[in-house]
Amino acid sequence: MSEVWIVVLAVGAATALLKAAGPVFLGRRPLPTRAQPVVQLLAPVMLTALVVTQTFAGDREVTIDARAPGVAAAALAIWVRAPVVVAMGVAAVVTALSRAVEL
Repeated sequence: MSEVWIVVLAVGAATALLKAAGPVFLGRRPLPTRAQPVVQLLAPVMLTALVVTQTFAGDREVTIDARAPGVAAAALAIWVRAPVVVAMGVAAVVTALSRAVEL
């Protein structure tokens, strides 16, 4: 088995353990009131970090290409309270148009 697959399996196992840790340790008890806002904001923050790194990360520098206007358009669509599916469609269309103009 290659090193890559070992890492994939280790990360998968760690993810499963972390996801199971909440129900195992808390049981049926509610979260403490001070922890609820943090937990509620965790998923959007992680998703934003993933989108930003996948959009702008190059080898060792920041890369600005046709994806940047698409992400900006999606952010604008979310800001005006459009549904997520609409924001994704807007991002795809704007990115495609940006790539077409680059040709």
